[in-house]
Amino acid sequence: MITNVSIVSVFVKDVDAAKAFYIDVLGFAEHTDVQLGDYRWCTVKHPTQPELQIHLTIPGPPISPEMVAAITRAQDEGGMFGIGVNVDDCHRTYDELSAKGVEFLQKPEERPYGVEAVARDNSGNWMVMVEPREFTPA
Repeated sequence: MITNVSIVSVFVKDVDAAKAFYIDVLGFAEHTDVQLGDYRWCTVKHPTQPELQIHLTIPGPPISPEMVAAITRAQDEGGMFGIGVNVDDCHRTYDELSAKGVEFLQKPEERPYGVEAVARDNSGNWMVMVEPREFTPA
């Protein structure tokens, strides 16, 4: 039986730059950074959710070269999906991250489920930020 989600992988262009972005800009903490032969295993985690690791990895084998090229194109276009995060105040978080140079695709907007903004990480991955509120989907 599956008990929880423990790791989510995010394709990045440069592991060191992505790690610095997630730690220094977004406030995540380093979890693991080890070299396994030719492969680097690097994860970060949010301090309030230590059971979930974000695996930062460059696309490569065993992914086919064609798929790697497609992922790289999507990153360059800024169209890769990344992670969704909850925030306590979407407007304040938008202001803080904008001041740190984070690129936003969408400013905070009211939605039925809360206030939502969409940013990009430094590899072109979308990061959806939601200040959630109770709602009825109907």
